[in-house]
Amino acid sequence: MGKRLRKTELLREIERERTALDDVLAGLSPRQMTKDGVTRGGWSVKDILAHLVEWQRMNLDWYAAGLRGEKPAMPAPGYTLRDLPRLNAMIYRKHRRRSLRAVLSDYRSYHQQVVVLIRRLPDADLVTLGRFSWTGPSWTLSDYLRASTAAHYLWARTRIRRWQRARERGQDKG
Repeated sequence: MGKRLRKTELLREIERERTALDDVLAGLSPRQMTKDGVTRGGWSVKDILAHLVEWQRMNLDWYAAGLRGEKPAMPAPGYTLRDLPRLNAMIYRKHRRRSLRAVLSDYRSYHQQVVVLIRRLPDADLVTLGRFSWTGPSWTLSDYLRASTAAHYLWARTRIRRWQRARERGQDKG
């Protein structure tokens, strides 16, 4: 179960976490953003941002499928929630060779698409359990959107800051 934030609170939390992540990103050069080793899996900052983009894209696709009366494969075709590590590895491979410029463009675009969606929805669509069949019995649309934005931004910022601190302490051998 998520936080079930209404539109105003959800947008406020997304903005706060996005701004904090953007502040961290602003201190990085393109070379730093493409350097492997930010996560235990070897991802770069660019790879982390591509991960955020893909989860936001999936959320938007789930919502669109739901509006068409479809029940989307959750979280993705061929994957269950128990397969998240395998799904995240697939997302990494899918975006690994994309340019930093393309990933940053999508990072801006998908964030904006999610914010536009949230702004146009009534609170009832965001916080009512069972409002959308694909969200299941214990999560609301707000929970899903928060997970792919604010919570993911916090996750990304935490990973990047840990990596930066390790580099500052001289633990980065590269």
